[in-house]
Amino acid sequence: MVGSGSWATAIVKMLEDNNANKSVFWWVRNRETADYIRRFRHNPNYLSAVTIKIPKRHIHTDVRLVFDHADIIILNTPAAFLKAALAQVPPEAFRNKIIVSAIKGIIPDENQIVGDYLQEHYQIPIENIAVISGPCHAEEVSLEKLSYLTVASKNTDVAALVASLIGTRYIKTNVSDDIYGTEYAAVLKNIYAVAGGMCHGVGFGDNFQAVLVSNAIREMAYFVDTVHPIERDIKESAYLGDLLVTAYSQFSRNRTFGNMIGKGYSVRSAQLEMNMIAEGYYASNCIQQICTKYAIDLPICNAVYNVLYQHRSPVAEMKALAEKLT
Repeated sequence: MVGSGSWATAIVKMLEDNNANKSVFWWVRNRETADYIRRFRHNPNYLSAVTIKIPKRHIHTDVRLVFDHADIIILNTPAAFLKAALAQVPPEAFRNKIIVSAIKGIIPDENQIVGDYLQEHYQIPIENIAVISGPCHAEEVSLEKLSYLTVASKNTDVAALVASLIGTRYIKTNVSDDIYGTEYAAVLKNIYAVAGGMCHGVGFGDNFQAVLVSNAIREMAYFVDTVHPIERDIKESAYLGDLLVTAYSQFSRNRTFGNMIGKGYSVRSAQLEMNMIAEGYYASNCIQQICTKYAIDLPICNAVYNVLYQHRSPVAEMKALAEKLT
């Protein structure tokens, strides 16, 4: 496991509850955090109620040691920080390993989803890459509430293997071969959750939120069918389900971020107060550039971009957006 946030902690819990804890190695960037987890068996910063059962000697601050010991690497740092997290890892360290992305974002400087970035920069075959997508919040995993995850890979045997490792009595898993669609959908749903939060922040109600989400799933279908046209059912839980839970849940950090922006917070002040990464902020700029490349018009994504990066009034943008939705 590479990463120490809420989702990383949740995945460690899944692996432990799947009785795989003795073979889990966990990279934690901060030495004080790693020492705390070893001593007290809890992550002090995220999901602190979860008991960490993996052996203390398997918790490292050297990412290379995790790569040296593991056959399956699960990446779960924010997309904006993935390049820094892997800076000390050479391409040969990835050889003959299965790489799993649990990251719901785009690499900002590259405008690439994680799968594309790994293929280009680390020469990892697409058949060795898998993606974990929702609908699932880490907070509900910690509470052992019934949740569903989709594992996608071009190689469905790889997807099935990863699914078998994270499935528990409270985690149901699905397998998909649509690695590109599920990864892009996971990115887009964060932007739509930011939009939902903005609408709530400026005073729109539940009726409008329903219209917003209805339009968002159509936008998502248009985007993924343009950039990766294969047969898929956008109503499946990996697409529509993940969008719904991110747009509506009290645990959605992207919705929370958007709500703060709608209420008048600056981007910086909202980020500082949340003290968590809202992937939708970075994704908004990246998706806008991809839309320009493919000549795609996404009104909801455009509105979010205009507020976050063009510094336009959230009230004015959401009112203008309301005139475009059906």
